[in-house]
Amino acid sequence: MKKSHLLSNKFIIKIGALFLIIILTISVLYIFVTFFLLEKFYSQTTQRLNANVAAHLIEEKFKKSSPFLEDGEINTVLFDDIMHDMMAVNRAIEVYLLNDRGGVMHSLVLDHSNKSEPKKKVDLAPVKKFIANNEIFIQGDDPKTGDQKIFSAAPFKIKDKCGYIYVILASESYENVCKSIFKGYFSKLTFVTIFITMLLSVVIGWIFIIVISKNLLTIIYYVNRFKEGDLDSRIPNAKESNLSILATTFNEMANTISMNINEIQSINKFKKELIANVSHDLRSPLTIIRGYAETLKDAEQEITEKNRKEFLNIIEDSAISLSNLVNRLFDYSNLDANQMHLNKTEFCITELILEITKRYSIITENKKIEMYVFYNTNCEQFVFADKNLIERVIQNLLENAIKYTPREGKVFFYIEKNQAKDKIIIKIKDTGPGISLQEQKFIFSKYFQTGVSSNKNGVGLGLAIVKKITDLHNIDIKIYCESNEKGFVFEFYLPTSDFIKK
Repeated sequence: MKKSHLLSNKFIIKIGALFLIIILTISVLYIFVTFFLLEKFYSQTTQRLNANVAAHLIEEKFKKSSPFLEDGEINTVLFDDIMHDMMAVNRAIEVYLLNDRGGVMHSLVLDHSNKSEPKKKVDLAPVKKFIANNEIFIQGDDPKTGDQKIFSAAPFKIKDKCGYIYVILASESYENVCKSIFKGYFSKLTFVTIFITMLLSVVIGWIFIIVISKNLLTIIYYVNRFKEGDLDSRIPNAKESNLSILATTFNEMANTISMNINEIQSINKFKKELIANVSHDLRSPLTIIRGYAETLKDAEQEITEKNRKEFLNIIEDSAISLSNLVNRLFDYSNLDANQMHLNKTEFCITELILEITKRYSIITENKKIEMYVFYNTNCEQFVFADKNLIERVIQNLLENAIKYTPREGKVFFYIEKNQAKDKIIIKIKDTGPGISLQEQKFIFSKYFQTGVSSNKNGVGLGLAIVKKITDLHNIDIKIYCESNEKGFVFEFYLPTSDFIKK
C-alpha cells in the first residue's frame, strides 16, 4: 500500500501541475481576449456616437463661409479655425479635407509646405461604405500614420468643388495616452484575474483531485489484491464509479484472466489424467506383447503349434489395440488443435452405414450381438458432409454400442428423413445397461469412461472425437434413454443438398 500511496501522490502532483499550467494559460488568454474585445467595443461605441461629426461640421461651418477662395484655393484660415475649435473640444480627433479622389487637400496635423511631396491619399471604399450606412463598424486609413482607425466622414459639394470631410476619431496622441493608461490597468487586471482564477481553480481542482484519487486508490487496492492471488477481487459498483471505464475494464480483464487460469488448471488436470490413463492403457498391451514374445522366444521348443498360434493372436490383438489407442490420441489432438479441415461432398449415408456394419459383423458375431439397419428403400438418403469424418463418427458410436451391449444383445440403426425433407436423422440404439443421468453430463468429455463398462480398453476418447467432429460440422448430437427400455440412444442429423441451398 505504501507504493500505491507513492504512486498516487506522484499522480496527484502531475495532475495538479498540469491543471495549474492549463489555468494560467487560460487566464492569460482570457486577459488578452478581454482587452481585445474591450478595445473593439470602445472603438465601435466611439464611432457610433461620433458618426455625424463630419456631417455637422459641413452643415454648421460651410453654410456661412466657403472652404474655398475665389481663385479656387483652400480657405486655410477658415479651415484651420474649424480644426482648432474641434480639436480643442476633443483632442482625440483629427480633421482632413479630401478631394473627390481621396487625396488630402488640407489638414492641421500634416505639413503641406513641401509642394513637391506626394499628397497623402485615403482609400475611399470604406468612406463610401460608411456614408451609405454610418451604423456599421468600419475602419479607414489614417493619413498621418497609415494605420487603420475609426472615423467619421461626410461629402460636400460647393460650386464646382467636390470632396469629403474626413475625421479620424482616435488620433495618434489619443492612442499614446491609451497605451500609457493601458499598462497600468493591464497589470492590475492581470494580477486580479489570475489571483481569483487560481484561487477558485485550486479549490475546485483540489476537490476534483480528491474525488479522482479516492477512486484511484480504491481501484489500486483491488488490483493489488488480485495481483497477490485473490482471483475473486473485483471493484464493487464499477459502473457507478467516477472512473467507470477503468473500473469495468479491470473487472472484465480480471474475469478473463480468472477464466483462463481455470481453463489452464483444467487442462493441467486433464493432462495428468491423460498421462495416468495413457500410461495404464499403453502398459497393458505392451506387457502382454512383451510377455508372450519372451515366452515364444525362451520356450520355443516346448510350445505346441496350437499354443503358438494362440500366443501370436494375442500379440496381434494387443498390437491392434495399441495402434487404435495411438490413432485416437492423434485424431483427438488434431481435432482439438483445429488442424482438421472439412472436405464436404454428397454421399449416401445408408451405403456408408451398411458398409461399416459389415466390417464389424465378425466382432458382433463373436459376441452374439444382432445388428439391424432400418431405412426407407423408396427414399434417397444423400447427405452433404465430410464423408471420412462422418465415417469416424458412426464407427466410434458403433464401437461404443458394441462395447456396452452384453452378449446376445442388439444394436439398431435408424435412418430417417425429417418432415421438411432437408435433413437426414441418424439414430444408434443399443440394449446395454444405459448410464446414469449424472454420467450423461460427461459422456462426451475426453478421458471419461462410465462405471458400467466391462471393457476398459482405450482412454475414453471415442465419444470426445464424435463431439469434436459434429461441432466441426455445426450439428448437434443428442443422447437419451427410451422409456421402459434398457440401452442408450445417440441421435444426430446431417444436412442434405437442399438444406445447404437454403
